[in-house]
Amino acid sequence: MSRLHTENHLVSRIGWLRAAVLGANDGIVSTASLIVGVASAAAGSSEVLVAGIAGLVAGAMSMAAGEYVSVSSQSDTENADLQRERLELATQPEFERAELAEIYVKRGLEPELARQVVEQLMAKDALAAHAHDELGITEMTTARPIQAALTSAATFAVGAAMPLAMVLVSPASMLVWVVSAASLIFLALLGAVGAKAGGANVMKATLRVTFWGAFAMALTAGIGVLVGTAV
Repeated sequence: MSRLHTENHLVSRIGWLRAAVLGANDGIVSTASLIVGVASAAAGSSEVLVAGIAGLVAGAMSMAAGEYVSVSSQSDTENADLQRERLELATQPEFERAELAEIYVKRGLEPELARQVVEQLMAKDALAAHAHDELGITEMTTARPIQAALTSAATFAVGAAMPLAMVLVSPASMLVWVVSAASLIFLALLGAVGAKAGGANVMKATLRVTFWGAFAMALTAGIGVLVGTAV
């Protein structure tokens, strides 16, 4: 008999991968757009660098706070559902068995087999069985606020550092073009890496992030020119 092999499913990466890609993408796009917008307003390199650094710090903190609040809300909802399920299991165990058996019947099991499955699963861990099959809460997808907040802040800072580095090495006359081109390359690489890690279509993901990044930078550059002219 062959030994069972261990499978590593991509869905197990959803939590950290989503936060990492979102954070890095926002870091590149928002910081590059800020730099391009300020530079287009005829600001000097030092002013552009200060604006970029401020954008990095503010953005990283905003991402961390936003992710923490958002994922904490999800966690609170999950915990409330689990608490309600605990109460129902304690007060209405037979109803809960029937409810879980009905779920398995709808998935294709014979009623008698469904009841046997319910008995065995609930004998081991009734709450886990209901959390997984009734509520859709699993270990892989459960909300982790701290992890999401730290991942988003760190990846935002890493993403934002890329266009900032271009400010340091770019001639003042070419700053807008160098930052824009480099940022689009960074976005394309990020899209490809994120798609590869998540098992998605690499070309589609790359084109998507590159297009929206170019759009954001073009828009802020236009606004920067208008503001710079007006002021």
